[in-house]
Amino acid sequence: MILFRISGIIIVSEFIELKSGDTPLNFIKRFFSGMKQEDEVSEPAKVATPVSTTASESVASEPSVSDIGNTEATAEEERFADAPPAPRTILHAPAAKQGLFPESSDGILIKAQPSPTGDQCMFTVNQVLMKDCSWYFDSFESAAESSLAESLFSLEDVETVLVCEATVTVTRKDKTLVDWKPLAKEIGAAIRNAVEEGQSLIADKIISTIPSEDVIREGIQKVIDEEVNPGVAGHGGQINLLAVKGNSVTIQMGGGCQGCSAADLTLKQGIHTSFRKAVPEVGAIFDETDHTAGLNPFFS
Repeated sequence: MILFRISGIIIVSEFIELKSGDTPLNFIKRFFSGMKQEDEVSEPAKVATPVSTTASESVASEPSVSDIGNTEATAEEERFADAPPAPRTILHAPAAKQGLFPESSDGILIKAQPSPTGDQCMFTVNQVLMKDCSWYFDSFESAAESSLAESLFSLEDVETVLVCEATVTVTRKDKTLVDWKPLAKEIGAAIRNAVEEGQSLIADKIISTIPSEDVIREGIQKVIDEEVNPGVAGHGGQINLLAVKGNSVTIQMGGGCQGCSAADLTLKQGIHTSFRKAVPEVGAIFDETDHTAGLNPFFS
């Protein structure tokens, strides 16, 4: 062991050999330069074990677990991004009648279908009641000389009647009742009796007052532009007129009106009322909106 005292500091060295002819200053220089070299030496680099060509190709060809998940997610995203949404078809009266009844039947057949909200029920008959047009009866007085409507308004709980080609849609007065069976039996019997009697189901004066499709389209489009759309614009909604057949119109709700929880209320109490007030001769009003596919509904 070698001891040196430099400016009051004792330096101990067990590892550096004192050479002949070394002065204390040279020894100290060699001692500190040796410490510096030891600090700067890094650990030896690790040599990776070479992988055979076959193994590397195998690893490269098989994705890792995370890669598989990413691949599946990407494929799933691409599938949903590229595939267009499934088209939604609304079955109106003429389409619903096809295949609904056996062709060989000669009798009067009637099918009842309550609405999802329960306030209406549509009755489909296996024969045409009003050809290529429709009519909305809002009271017993409006049913004068129309045997079909008169027989239905004679029932206590009937509020309105809409006749459209081969269907009759009835709105009941008592909105709290859900079960349609008792009233549906009475309505079905009334429709059957009216058809069997062979009288004028719809008054001739009503049919003669139905204007052309162009007049209906012009009147409905005007009320949409001037009254309906400005009213729903505050909710980011809009109403589009898709088609006019006879005096029946088909609309579509978009923007905030699509998927809106108040769309049914807006349609029945707002849009229907505006249409019938501006164009009294309008009959059925169909809504082709797919409310389950709204991108930005005002209510969810």
